[in-house]
Amino acid sequence: MVAGDTLEKALELVGGERARTHGDKYINHSRIAALWNAYLRNAGSAVELDPTDVALMMALLKIARTQSGGAHNEDNYVDLAGYAGVAAETAAIDRAD
Repeated sequence: MVAGDTLEKALELVGGERARTHGDKYINHSRIAALWNAYLRNAGSAVELDPTDVALMMALLKIARTQSGGAHNEDNYVDLAGYAGVAAETAAIDRAD
């Protein structure tokens, strides 16, 4: 898969199948942030995550999976590109508020 194919597949998923499955990206990542923040508060952390943090941390998860030593999995790279796009979108929304 070449770079353009990876990006096109990510765009297709983020704007299509994943959007239909998971709903609005900003709302979904806001909900995840709220749940992760509750978990962190319970663990004694003062860190407060936002939707962009969630997308960036999910991108890090995908990066970690590329280092698992297993077979090459193109989905990790597609999802990584998708999370980068989601992070950019949520960051723009947060700055507009």
